[in-house]
Amino acid sequence: MRVFAYSCGWITGALSGFFAGGEGTIRVPVPSFLIEHPKGRVVFDAGMHPQAGTDPEARLGVLSQFFDIEMGAGEDVASRLASLDVDASRVDHLILSHLHFDHAGGAALLPNANLLVQRREWEAGAEDETAMRCGFAAHDYRLGHNLKLVDGEHDLFGDGRVVCLPTHGHTPGHQSLRLRLDDGREVILCADACYLCRNMDEMTLPGTVYDADTMMVSLQKLESLRRAGATMIYGHDPQAWGALPQAPRDFAASSA
Repeated sequence: MRVFAYSCGWITGALSGFFAGGEGTIRVPVPSFLIEHPKGRVVFDAGMHPQAGTDPEARLGVLSQFFDIEMGAGEDVASRLASLDVDASRVDHLILSHLHFDHAGGAALLPNANLLVQRREWEAGAEDETAMRCGFAAHDYRLGHNLKLVDGEHDLFGDGRVVCLPTHGHTPGHQSLRLRLDDGREVILCADACYLCRNMDEMTLPGTVYDADTMMVSLQKLESLRRAGATMIYGHDPQAWGALPQAPRDFAASSA
């Protein structure tokens, strides 16, 4: 199994939005991952839609007032995949951690993928009031994909190699992804269940979340996996991201 990490642009916003009590701003990557399993190609999180880089106000609406978006030509998920000789139209599965614009926006560029989302996340996105509270926009995810809704932990291929982990709280149905590499290492793609390594080290949540109590339980769950030896890939940590082997290097083939 091969795993490739790449960024689909960068976002600058208030540090307090990523770490409660933080001051100033922080510039963070927008990660996406390609997982090549013997039974199919999987993308975990699709990054931003290209329009977020060219016309953020039109694409993001009021959210554009809170973030500065950097996304140039060739940084969308389809272009990143093309650089790996992968046709975006031939991705088998798109797993979304959640429905925010910087994770779901690129779904439009993977039109033939089976879309896998936690049921409670999808239902939140279908309810106007909840979707508005969460900052969801239907044009990011209601695109006619073949949809698979899951409840809780889900083993995509039935072999324990690619497993969705419910880590609710950041949004109603947020999920992370657990990978078991060929050498037996366990890797957790945390997504926004843990923005920064500092969140986990200090057990401090972001300033704004959907359900703080539930998110803390999820963060504690991830921290217990880290203590058990799993490698954490944090959702938007610029320092940790800079140290991670980037595509075209295969993360799974790199040493821990």
